[in-house]
Amino acid sequence: MVWTWRYEKADGTAVTPAGGQEEFAGQGDAETWIGETWKQLAEDGVDNAVLLEDDKVVYSMSLHGA
Repeated sequence: MVWTWRYEKADGTAVTPAGGQEEFAGQGDAETWIGETWKQLAEDGVDNAVLLEDDKVVYSMSLHGA
């Protein structure tokens, strides 16, 4: 299994991060990584991050505060 993040604008259009697509061996690794980089992603124009296990959506979250 491969875990990845998909990045989106608020309207659902895809955003390609400057560093390219990261792949992770597990959900915990992916969540740790997003916890360390979400602020930079938000500054780069990402509004939402979607966690994928292979091609299956696990969950989506906003990178902006309430």
